Amino acid sequence: MKDMIDTAIQGREICDLSLTEVSSAIGRGIFGPVEVTEAMLARIEALNPVLKPYITVTAEHALARASAAEAEIRSGLCRGPLHGVPVAVKDLCETAFAPTTAGMALYGANETGRDSTVVARLEQAGAVIVGKLSMTEGAYSGHHPDMPTPVNPWGKGFWAGSSSSGSGVATAAGMAFGTLGSDTGGSIRFPSNANGITGLKGTWGRVSRHGVFALADSLDHVGPMARTAADCAAMMSVLAGADPSDPTTLDAPVPDYVAGLGAPIRGLRIGVDAGFILDGTAPEMAEMLRGVIATYEALGAVIVPMVFPYDPATTAQWTALCGIEVLLAHKPTWPARKEAYGPHLAGLLELGEGLSGSEVGEALQWRLVYNGAVATAMEPVDMMLLPVTGAPMPELDNTLGAPGNPENADLGDLLKFTAPADLTGYPSLTLPGGFDGRGAPLGFQLMGKPLSEALLLRAGHAFQCVTDVHTRRPDLSVFG
Repeated sequence: MKDMIDTAIQGREICDLSLTEVSSAIGRGIFGPVEVTEAMLARIEALNPVLKPYITVTAEHALARASAAEAEIRSGLCRGPLHGVPVAVKDLCETAFAPTTAGMALYGANETGRDSTVVARLEQAGAVIVGKLSMTEGAYSGHHPDMPTPVNPWGKGFWAGSSSSGSGVATAAGMAFGTLGSDTGGSIRFPSNANGITGLKGTWGRVSRHGVFALADSLDHVGPMARTAADCAAMMSVLAGADPSDPTTLDAPVPDYVAGLGAPIRGLRIGVDAGFILDGTAPEMAEMLRGVIATYEALGAVIVPMVFPYDPATTAQWTALCGIEVLLAHKPTWPARKEAYGPHLAGLLELGEGLSGSEVGEALQWRLVYNGAVATAMEPVDMMLLPVTGAPMPELDNTLGAPGNPENADLGDLLKFTAPADLTGYPSLTLPGGFDGRGAPLGFQLMGKPLSEALLLRAGHAFQCVTDVHTRRPDLSVFG
């Protein structure tokens, strides 16, 4: 096995390896955590001024953690696949060792003095946290004008995704082996898609949100973003599980996501609504999806025709629910600090303020009916194939404008394929599927039933065992 690992990493830079590759190399003594962390910090120092995925680099903390991990490993202690591996977290996850801005200029020096549960679990697993990642303001659609806007490493003009943009860029550029993102309307899936990486939004309540700044509590999810399904499985095994500090977490056993990856998927039922995902998407997207379908058929999966209950009101109802819940999250600073807000998040807050009680009640009732319709449609299948977006990603940042702002595009149909998993709380795995004519990544998602993360990861791993899109890396030389 060691010879196989040596062959796999031969001639490759440390930072270009996947999380599971570098973990295996550390475990077998090919690299030490300090060497790996120093290499990662060097790449961050070289690229962060251009790509801007990090709002805070915690080099001193990371090197201390790496030294501790190295000593533990040498003494025979193994904390698992994240032991000694550099990772980073979205800057809405509280950390006792660094500020937490949530992408907001008014929180530039926000020291909470505590770790969120997800950060604590990463560190308990021996992970080396190298920094906090840039994000859109308050995890909504646009970056605050005074905060860094990450640059997609596949092309300076390509959108980096929203709102976990820094997480997507850092992972794709080899500036972290794995990252944490959050997803309320698609914010793990959009940047995973845009940056050509793998991302998992688990079942609502599967991962604790304690110490994570909220956008909309009933829609928010926290999850891993990495290069492969196997990487996400390793991270999810650490992140998932009930948390006494978050009473909304699910009290359900956490399987060994890594151990189940290699099981066959023959007979797996994948639902496909051809009219919804093929006829209703751009030609490049539909072509990519047809290739994905063919790959899964060759792996022995059963493609099951189905009709997904798409409702044109989905985006409007999602926006109403998000708008009313975001007011609760921002009560300490809105409208008292209104002048410190950027236009996109301010627009959502103003929309929420303008909602009547009957409009909020209508959105809540609509969600109940909608979620029931989705559950009924998915009953005959194990998971459903969906694109992340209906067309290749846009080329400009902040394409998602404030609601009703005529100078920017509204959310429109961008949430068409992502909002269902947030409204229902269903898990969804995003995987790289190809590239468009510009060379920008194209991704797809597998949406499963509640607590089916292990099955989604197995299906994603099977796909990545017979395809190579996830192994391709952006040309970073163009960034100096």
